[in-house]
Amino acid sequence: MVADGSRLVRKLIVDVLKAQLPGADIVACAGLAEAHAALAAAPIDLATTSLVLPDGDGQQLAQAVRATAGQRYVPVIVISGTAQEHLEGRHFSDDVTDYFDKSHGHRALAEFIRGYVQPAPIPGARVLYVEDSRTVALATSRMLKAQQMEVVHVTSVEAALEVLHGNLAAGEGPGVDLVLTDVYLKGELDGGDLVQAIRGEFGWSKRRLPVLVMTGDANPANQAALLRDGANDLVLKPIEERLLVTKVLFQLRLSRLAEPGGAGA
Repeated sequence: MVADGSRLVRKLIVDVLKAQLPGADIVACAGLAEAHAALAAAPIDLATTSLVLPDGDGQQLAQAVRATAGQRYVPVIVISGTAQEHLEGRHFSDDVTDYFDKSHGHRALAEFIRGYVQPAPIPGARVLYVEDSRTVALATSRMLKAQQMEVVHVTSVEAALEVLHGNLAAGEGPGVDLVLTDVYLKGELDGGDLVQAIRGEFGWSKRRLPVLVMTGDANPANQAALLRDGANDLVLKPIEERLLVTKVLFQLRLSRLAEPGGAGA
């Protein structure tokens, strides 16, 4: 399902879906009423929606999808030019699975959608994973390794910084493709300090070295601070494997695209 009040935007998103899902049945809806009718007519496997619809909003649609799907997993993705702003403000409800900011461009949207409907491993991608719980680390490392990623696991921010400094001194740049970190860790530094160091001290952009932060902190202000400091996205605990893998794979694919405004943007 594609819900958007703009006919042009609907067509663009439908074209992307058709390219990624040949043979899929795609229903385009101009508003909330049409979306409700479509949900009543047949089950769906994925929904995209704008934040603002002519007769409602995307979060109402997400709630309707959840009510219709019951326990069945159906990703609901908000596509908006102000998605990052809403994310930092923690304005999305739990009914929204994920968001996509239009500023990334259509190529990135194609990669994003592919990650949800046809997730493909990125063999050899290196993830620096910071987690001090042995049990959590084993489970999460298994999820990543199942996608053919290489996991460099450390238990503190101090150890993660040593790895990054060592790679940089060896002329390898970051030496990893993505950082996945918990917030609260053993040692004097936390996940927020690691984000600040990567963006400030090292000067690596979100595309150069994506950072995903795992957190069980439900405080919207604390979540917003992590995003403002430079985290690409948050993964809320308890960790849901499909969502974690989707977010990691998307950030890895996005980092391989040109920076916004570049030739490949």
